[in-house]
Amino acid sequence: MSKIFDLGILYSRSGTYQLLSEPLFVGAMSAIEYVNADKALPVSFNPIIRDPAGDLTKYAPMCADIILSSHAKHVVGCVTSSSRKEVIPELDRSQATLWYNVPYEGFETSARVVYSHAATNQNILPLLGWAMRHFGMSAYLVGSNYIWGWETCRVMRTRLEASGGAVFGERYLPLGDTSVDSLIAEIEQNRPSFVLNSLVGASSYAFIRAYAELGRRDPHFAPDNCPLLSCNLTEAELPILAEAAEGLISVGPSFCTARTEDGRGSSLERTAYKSVLTLAMALAQGVEGPFDSYLAAHGTRHGIDPVTQHKTLDVHIAQVRNGAFEILHSWSDIAPDPYLTRPSRHPQFDSPTLSVVQA
Repeated sequence: MSKIFDLGILYSRSGTYQLLSEPLFVGAMSAIEYVNADKALPVSFNPIIRDPAGDLTKYAPMCADIILSSHAKHVVGCVTSSSRKEVIPELDRSQATLWYNVPYEGFETSARVVYSHAATNQNILPLLGWAMRHFGMSAYLVGSNYIWGWETCRVMRTRLEASGGAVFGERYLPLGDTSVDSLIAEIEQNRPSFVLNSLVGASSYAFIRAYAELGRRDPHFAPDNCPLLSCNLTEAELPILAEAAEGLISVGPSFCTARTEDGRGSSLERTAYKSVLTLAMALAQGVEGPFDSYLAAHGTRHGIDPVTQHKTLDVHIAQVRNGAFEILHSWSDIAPDPYLTRPSRHPQFDSPTLSVVQA
């Protein structure tokens, strides 16, 4: 008979970024179903589900409730970096572990977190390097007004300027704000080589639609000339964006290259699924004590760096064409470098940097 483990599920299936949360929830629940049906595994999961509804103030209390109302020592959840930081103190109190399955801005290591999706050297750096080589050395940066937006734009700005490039503008919107007309007007006036979109949820969708309209009336902003780049756009959001998504360029550890009407197959869904399977395999080996101690001894077996608890991942750059992602460039097995202190772990390019002379 398998041993049953309580497993916390903490995703906002309602609220401004519910389209990101849903594939994460689906991936985690699908993996739980798979584990529970596998008679060869000596473990099974009992999901303890909470929905913070995108309200930052609910994450810590709901995480605490999961831990205190059950025997859960692991929580699969959180979308925003702010929500991740909110729950870490609750995890510290009980030595529980968060499986965080979303790309993030790096510059963090916690013994209480397994960072299963892309860190800075696995998303921002390869995307910037590719964009500079294909479009030029000037950018406009826009992001949501919280940690993800600030840090993504900061790294992009710092690296671009160090390479001799320039940032023509940098603006932020509150989460959920859809007032993007002034951003579009400023971008149209400044005419950068590419635009980085680090907005989240409803803000991002409004901006993408407005930028697509700008490209239709001004050829300079067509995808082949001045594309919109993202470190977090996935298949889950393509159905709601429809034709406005055409030409968008994103980076991630995996892409579904077939068009789907429901947005299934995103890296978010796959990462959450793999996290639950990894946890099941670890628990099947009889983990004793805090999980970070187990990772220190056995993390590499699961592709997890025991020092930072980040995963080694493939990196793909892809563009939306005819409603689906088409992969443009790839690297395999990129080890994590969340603090950008190990250049040997950064994806490399064979071609020289493009030099652009503007009139």
